[in-house]
Amino acid sequence: MDFGSLGTALVMGIAAIGSAIGIGTAGQAAIGAWKRCYMSNKAAPFILTVFAGAPLTQTIYGFLLMQTMKSSSADPGFLLGLGAASGLAMCFSAIAQGKAGAAGSDALGETGKGFSQYIMVVGLCESVALFALVFSMVALG
Repeated sequence: MDFGSLGTALVMGIAAIGSAIGIGTAGQAAIGAWKRCYMSNKAAPFILTVFAGAPLTQTIYGFLLMQTMKSSSADPGFLLGLGAASGLAMCFSAIAQGKAGAAGSDALGETGKGFSQYIMVVGLCESVALFALVFSMVALG
């Protein structure tokens, strides 16, 4: 078994799992906020799709790291560990981002205010995945 290739696949797969969970969480809240707007005869803010879609970027980061790992000549055990650890960091970043996006959707849908503050918190969750991507690429040399 090629443990390096396994690590390469894990980073993408684990990051994508986190994206799916985060998108599902934020998406459910966006749909609920829209429903409440419709029930109150208020305009449903389309901008809530930003909160719902934000966790998708972790899948992109997993793909970018996967591509870098595929062309690396690093030790297979190192690649396995790097893929699992980085994939988990991206996964949990996406899950946290989905939860933050859900809260942002709820608040914005109810008040119509505060988008810039809410998206900043969503962006902070994103930072974890970006750090995992960059630091992992640096570790690969």
